Amino acid sequence: MSAPVIPMRNAYEAALIERFHTEKANLPGAATARTEAFARFEAAGMPGRRVEAYHYTDLRNMMRGVVPFAPDAVAGNMMEVAGYDRLSFVNGRWQGGSAAGAKIEPLVDAYRAGLTPGLAMGQASDVMVDINTAFARDGVAINVASAAKLHLAFSEALSAPAIIVPRIIIDVAAGAELSLVETHEGPEGIAYRVNQVVEIRLGKGAKVEHVRVNRSGNEAQVLSTVAATLGQDADFTSTHLALGAELNRHQIFVTYQGENARTSLNGATMLKGQQHHDTTLVVDHAVAHGISRELFRTVVDGSAQGVFQGKIIVRPGAQKTDGQMASNALLLSDDAGMSNKPELEIFADDVVCAHGATCGALDDNQLFYLMARGIPKVEAEALLVEAFIAEVLEAVGDEGLRETLAGMVSGWMQARGAL
Repeated sequence: MSAPVIPMRNAYEAALIERFHTEKANLPGAATARTEAFARFEAAGMPGRRVEAYHYTDLRNMMRGVVPFAPDAVAGNMMEVAGYDRLSFVNGRWQGGSAAGAKIEPLVDAYRAGLTPGLAMGQASDVMVDINTAFARDGVAINVASAAKLHLAFSEALSAPAIIVPRIIIDVAAGAELSLVETHEGPEGIAYRVNQVVEIRLGKGAKVEHVRVNRSGNEAQVLSTVAATLGQDADFTSTHLALGAELNRHQIFVTYQGENARTSLNGATMLKGQQHHDTTLVVDHAVAHGISRELFRTVVDGSAQGVFQGKIIVRPGAQKTDGQMASNALLLSDDAGMSNKPELEIFADDVVCAHGATCGALDDNQLFYLMARGIPKVEAEALLVEAFIAEVLEAVGDEGLRETLAGMVSGWMQARGAL
């Protein structure tokens, strides 16, 4: 008889395992979901290069040190978004608040009332989501019955590294509409860790526009997941602007549960120094007549590294699926790097699906054209980069918010030119 295989644990894995077994009896609600999720993590461990989905982002090596869970806090700098009801979170803990058109309750109360986490993941599974499911003790459950405009404002108030694990679960009723802005900010010079999950469940004919802005601290390690399930005729748009964090992995999982649903996923990432940003998405067309569009643009400067992994799955019977995916990257320095891996898995024969990826430098002819008209090189580069990103931001329906995001892109380029 062969001896059982005992996985080698690094210090971070061992600390998480000890913490869960010590505290699981006191974690509020969702006991079965927590136990099952943690069992999957305990069996798999932190994902490294041998795990295909994490081949370019080796979390097992990147996240080794032991870090405590964040303490309560009541202070933090938060971005203002005009016209939206703000729900504030400091160190992952909800500070209270209300919103027109939505019922909001603490995650703990929703769990105790029987709310089950993870339903928006569809058939997908992920170790980092499992860790969040096991440990999340704060966040909110939101039910939108008609129409709502919400700003989820996350801010960290820390003086030392800590782990922050919030969970947001949103149910959008049939025919309801939600405009959702999510912003993340944190202190510079502190290597805090965030593992956040936002679940969005869209009913028949529901419409959601989601905008996420990451301006986390320069040493932060941020793992973020957006998971959405789409009912019949639902419409889901998500736009992500990433400017902050030393290590960032943003995951999107979309599952079609009803026919004639539509998804538009968009992302703009701007990297410098030694930042590492990984965008990974899975769009699962499980039923017929679904439409999906994915457009991601990455700008990489310094010795930063960008990653895009996108997969469109067309299940058997999901005929008349229309899926289009594109990832484009601009490298602004010789040391910058980008890894693109778009994929299609098609198990139906009456579909229109395509993917593409490009990676290159700024066009010398375009630069020459601008400089020949008296525009300095730094300004010419800024104009081209801002135009490159602009197509992604066009997906944002709120004009004022779109201009704010464009201003952040412009500020990033101005800071680059000032170096």
